[in-house]
Amino acid sequence: MLKAYKYRIYPTKEQEEYFAKVFGCVRFIYNKMLHDKIEYYKKTGEMLNNTPAQYKKEYPFLKEVDSLALSNAQLNLEKAYKKFFRDKKTAFPKVQEKERLPVLYYK
Repeated sequence: MLKAYKYRIYPTKEQEEYFAKVFGCVRFIYNKMLHDKIEYYKKTGEMLNNTPAQYKKEYPFLKEVDSLALSNAQLNLEKAYKKFFRDKKTAFPKVQEKERLPVLYYK
């Protein structure tokens, strides 16, 4: 027998701001890395291996958020690339757009 639990969190204002900042930076780094990979491939025909750490000098606001969140964005992008090249039926990785925050962040 399987059991499921639902939890609802009530973050403080500071936590809400931090979550919004982290989500925004993750989306930014994913899109920036995707754009750079596409441009590099157009120029050289080879795949670019970039990391979030390379962008922290140019964009200092990335230092304010958790580095593991940015690393997960890199892993998700690499996973999408590998899946696209392995299975041609899979769509090319898309730019992430800002969506509404999940319901659990509304009060």
